Amino acid sequence: MSRFTVTATPLAGLNIIERQRLADSRGVFSRLFCVDELSAHGWKGPVAQINQSRTVRQGTIRGMHFQHPPHSETKLVCCLEGEVWDVAVDIRTGSPTFLRWHGLRLSAENCLALLIPAGFAHGFQALSDNAVLLYCHSAAYAAGSEGGLNPQDPKLAIDWPLPLAEISARDLAHPCIDRTFTGVRP
Repeated sequence: MSRFTVTATPLAGLNIIERQRLADSRGVFSRLFCVDELSAHGWKGPVAQINQSRTVRQGTIRGMHFQHPPHSETKLVCCLEGEVWDVAVDIRTGSPTFLRWHGLRLSAENCLALLIPAGFAHGFQALSDNAVLLYCHSAAYAAGSEGGLNPQDPKLAIDWPLPLAEISARDLAHPCIDRTFTGVRP
């Protein structure tokens, strides 16, 4: 019996994962990850790293981050506390949906996760104070391979649901896309 319902998005390879919740008088149980089930839907490689973030202020934006090859990664992102607007941008060279984005509300209550393939930039906006995300990565972070897109780039036109409250100087310093940006080959 599968513990996940998988729904494809309009961006090939980007999938919404709904975790089955088992509830009784003790509380709730849900499976966060299962390689046997998720590999059929795009999970590549082992779980090489698991990270957690807490964003304390509603309206804060983090992102849009990615890793260049050969350190490209698949990510599974879920919200453990609070709520976020999670966004993935297709930056795969030659993709028919190049530079299109997909956003999804992730919360502790809705049990949704986003399965993000290599070749996508990822970021989010906190819709609540103290939003906690858990990220499973198929590759370990490699500082020399990190890349980013400016989350306020007008070419991306990401529809952030709240006014910007805070963003790091590092994320704001990512350049806006120009004609020299050809994407990545995952």
